[in-house]
Amino acid sequence: MALAFEHVTLGQRVLFGSGKAAENLASEVQRINAKRVMVIASARGDTDAADVSSGIDVALKYSDVAAHVPIEKAEAARSAAANSQIDLIVSIGGGSATGLAKAVAMTAGLPIVAVPTTYSGSEATNIWGLTEASRKTTGVDDGVLPTTVIYDAALTLSLPVDLSVASGLNAVAHCIDSMWAPRADPINKALAAEGIRALSSGLPSVFTDPQELPGRELLLYGAYLAAVALSSAGAGMHHKICHVLGGTWNLPHAQTHAILLPYVLAFNAPQAPDAAARIAGAFGAEDALTGLNHLRADVGAPAALKNYGFAEQNIPEAVELILPLIPASNPRQATPAELTELLTAAWAGTPESP
Repeated sequence: MALAFEHVTLGQRVLFGSGKAAENLASEVQRINAKRVMVIASARGDTDAADVSSGIDVALKYSDVAAHVPIEKAEAARSAAANSQIDLIVSIGGGSATGLAKAVAMTAGLPIVAVPTTYSGSEATNIWGLTEASRKTTGVDDGVLPTTVIYDAALTLSLPVDLSVASGLNAVAHCIDSMWAPRADPINKALAAEGIRALSSGLPSVFTDPQELPGRELLLYGAYLAAVALSSAGAGMHHKICHVLGGTWNLPHAQTHAILLPYVLAFNAPQAPDAAARIAGAFGAEDALTGLNHLRADVGAPAALKNYGFAEQNIPEAVELILPLIPASNPRQATPAELTELLTAAWAGTPESP
């Protein structure tokens, strides 16, 4: 079969090494020749942030971080950066810290060095997200892509097992959505498949022995591949659903992705047999959904939206908001009735089977 596609690879420096974050950050700040560094980290991540930034001069330490990046918090952080004449942003934490750093970079044109402590993958994408009046908007801007990512699996040891599982499954969702997203191509599909292999190997290791680094390193490696694949392929149906639910009803990001994934996979897979076969192969399973379900069972995945604050009576509004956002490239176009059925099953946690 002839191959014909367009693929864009984003330029980014990646430094990977357990226990090396502080050393690598000091080296990057020197390489970039930054003089006024703003460190963004939530109050919860204050200890990690202090350790990682111990070798640099910090002009501004900023901790007013919230999930889904509310616009008022973005504007406050932008003002703080301007008032302190910042020339480099360092984000230390999960997707919320990285997301706030992107919000500042988007208007200030500042470089970012990202030090992730979860498996969200936001650090490896040029995708930004802002929430205003209970509506989350996402977009693409190469200016928000962190210049450098510093991975240190030791920083994830304090991440509780349940959050590690949810965050790791969020990364699996990036891989699977990349298989049929608007700009899916053979290169980002290959990255996504390798991401699934790494994540499905690392997640059970972290679940059974959370203090061992090899499993955590596999998750960071897989999360990076997942994010690069997603950034290249674009956001598909799964991400459109999760962004609406998260932004409108303030649902937890990673858990929402983890819960929705089997329902979207079951919906799309029959209409995308090549992608489904590739996903199945990456899981080492007979079929894609069986592979995902086995992984979810092995690690005690989050099961139902009703457990995270989403009410059944919100489903009609969610359907109305989501339907126009589903890309035309999705393997199967959803009707209001089908999307209602999907969300109802995810709300209740009704198991999906092949």
